[in-house]
Amino acid sequence: EGDGTHGERDANALPSMEVWPELERAECLARGAALKWASGVFSHPEQLERLSQYRKRESQRTESIHSRLKSMVQSYLEGVGWGLEQLREARVELKEVSRSLAEVRLETTRNAERVAGLVPLREVSVNHRQLLAATSNLPHLYAVRGAVLETERLVESRRLLEAHARLMELERWQDEVLWQLYGAGPPDPCDEELVREYFSGVGRLVDALAKELWAVVGSGLTLARQNPTPFVSVVRIVEREEALDRALLEERGEAAGSSRPLPSGRPRCWRKRFFQVMEESISSRFRSVSYLHTRGPGLAGHLSALQHSIMGDLATVQHLLEHCVPPHYRLARAYLRACHRCLQAHLAQVSSWELESGEIFAVLNWVLHVYRSPEMMGHSDLVSEFDPEELGPLISQEALEQLQNKYVQSVRSSVSEWMHKALEVELTDWQRDQEPDTDHEGFYQTSLPTIITQMLQENARVALMISDSLRDRIIQMGLYELESFLNRFREALMEFGKEHRRDRSNNRFYLHYLMASICNCIVLKSSTESLQEQRSSCPAGRFPWTPPGPLAALDRVVKKACRLVMDELLLDLQPLLLRLMSGSWLAHGEITPLLCGVLEQHCELYTRVRPPCRQRLQEECQWLIVVEYVQALMQKRLVCKGVAERVQVGQRITQDAQLLRDLFQGLEGEGIVAGFTPGALLPVLAEFIQLKDPNMLTLEVSGLASKYPDISTEHVSVLLDIRGDVPRDVRVAVLDMLEQSAPPLPPGYRALFSDIPVPPRSMPFCLPTAKCA
Repeated sequence: EGDGTHGERDANALPSMEVWPELERAECLARGAALKWASGVFSHPEQLERLSQYRKRESQRTESIHSRLKSMVQSYLEGVGWGLEQLREARVELKEVSRSLAEVRLETTRNAERVAGLVPLREVSVNHRQLLAATSNLPHLYAVRGAVLETERLVESRRLLEAHARLMELERWQDEVLWQLYGAGPPDPCDEELVREYFSGVGRLVDALAKELWAVVGSGLTLARQNPTPFVSVVRIVEREEALDRALLEERGEAAGSSRPLPSGRPRCWRKRFFQVMEESISSRFRSVSYLHTRGPGLAGHLSALQHSIMGDLATVQHLLEHCVPPHYRLARAYLRACHRCLQAHLAQVSSWELESGEIFAVLNWVLHVYRSPEMMGHSDLVSEFDPEELGPLISQEALEQLQNKYVQSVRSSVSEWMHKALEVELTDWQRDQEPDTDHEGFYQTSLPTIITQMLQENARVALMISDSLRDRIIQMGLYELESFLNRFREALMEFGKEHRRDRSNNRFYLHYLMASICNCIVLKSSTESLQEQRSSCPAGRFPWTPPGPLAALDRVVKKACRLVMDELLLDLQPLLLRLMSGSWLAHGEITPLLCGVLEQHCELYTRVRPPCRQRLQEECQWLIVVEYVQALMQKRLVCKGVAERVQVGQRITQDAQLLRDLFQGLEGEGIVAGFTPGALLPVLAEFIQLKDPNMLTLEVSGLASKYPDISTEHVSVLLDIRGDVPRDVRVAVLDMLEQSAPPLPPGYRALFSDIPVPPRSMPFCLPTAKCA
């Protein structure tokens, strides 16, 4: 309440005047704020005791505000008074200025009338100046033609400094005449054309002098070794021209509003032209090189000649020419940069030619190794002046990649051609009527693996001289070509086998060359693994097709060669195999020793094959004889008619097994599965045939099936037929047991009985009765 009363008193204290809306709004806001403050402060009765203290404090605050307001209004009033005084003084000064301007305007009007009478005098003055200029220039104008002729003689005699001095004087005369034309205002085009035509000989002199200058610059290396004086004169003239160009450009910049143009042909920029001519003289040696002159070894010689000529020229520039030019020319650096640019263009042209692998190698080796070597850009004299890395690459990365691709393709074509020739030589060797050559260990061999290995290793070694990545790509390419070659080699082996089967008497050393081929594959496998180990990394993305598989191709070739060797063994054994299980075999037993003799001859040849293929052939030989022996048994050529005959058949089979065991006992190698050899089957079959109690056949067949899980009911049925004494119920029980307990083939088991076919059973003759049907 105290605040509200105080606010009302202050409002009533104001003079009676119209209240502004802003003032009313401010007063309302103040009253509201005061009421809000008071309601917050005096919300509790005990706070009313401090009402007098709050009233006193607010009164003091109000008085302070009033005093500040009064002082502020007083300062504003003083500022307004000072401003009014300044305005009064300004008005007085403006009146003075207006009076002075009126007097000037009056005086100007009087002077304009007087100047009108001076116009004829101005015209006379202009004519006088023109006549004075013409009088002063007449001696020069008359002397222009003689000066031009004299300057031409100086240029022709290569007195370049004197010729340039006369030329500068002629140009100065021409510029003065033209300047006088421009000084009198925009000149008449006819007058300007007349002056330029009169001084046209000056332009021809400039061209003639420039021609002589650039001829001296172009032959600067030769002059430096003989007489560098003309070259020094050229540099002095170039620097004079540069100074003139700079002075004219600065003069024109300072007089930007002047209508005077630059003299004709300025700025000449002869220093820039000096370096251009030097670069053109460098590039001229490359333009004279033709495609025919650099083919084959000529390209390597050409690059070597470039190296020596460039280094010789750089030495001349460093030790002679650089002393003939100002230091800021940095002539050796400029010459080197020009050489680098010319080499870039020249090598780009060379790379576009149809180059062979040797030529591409020469370019790559020169670019990547020779150019950066201490014999060229890495020379100590050059490195001390600048960093060779500033020049950048001699060939771009894309061009380098294309060149390497061309190199790989060229080498690939050469490798493919050599492999074709090597295969032709190998096929010719197969037709020789003599035994293959042997190495120091007594193994058969031909020249084929040596040719292939040396070719691939040599290409990899040469590519390594360029870079590791190129070596990897060459090895990768060689592996692809080797795989393709091995596929053709396998086809050649197949055709070799077909020809031999058509006429077995045609080639006595057929088996020997098959074994030489196997030995060759073993050597090639070792070389292939060595090549693969040389690769630092697999060049991903280089070849879009599948990775090469020469080892798998080698394995296919070896398998095919071993198969052909086994086919030849089978053909030699076939007449004797047809006599197995016959009456003479049972009575005399002379067939098996003959079989062992043939096997021994073949196994003796197998010793000329390198391990591990020697063991492989011996294992295949053992496997083949057992399979053929059992297959002869499956033919049912002999069916036992009694106990004595069963015992005799079993004993004969046991004897044959022992003969075969004795034959193979000294041979190296193991069975296909550890602890199992195919020869162990024959004693088991002998025991099966000579078993006395037929009721034990179920147990015997169970043991047989556990050892040979691929045995079928047809095989067992044939064995039961050979015994000739098996009752029907026992047969049914044995076969049912075999069908129900057929075990799965263990991992790594090589099926034996699956390779032995069983002839179909012949149907007994019967009348077409209902029971038979």
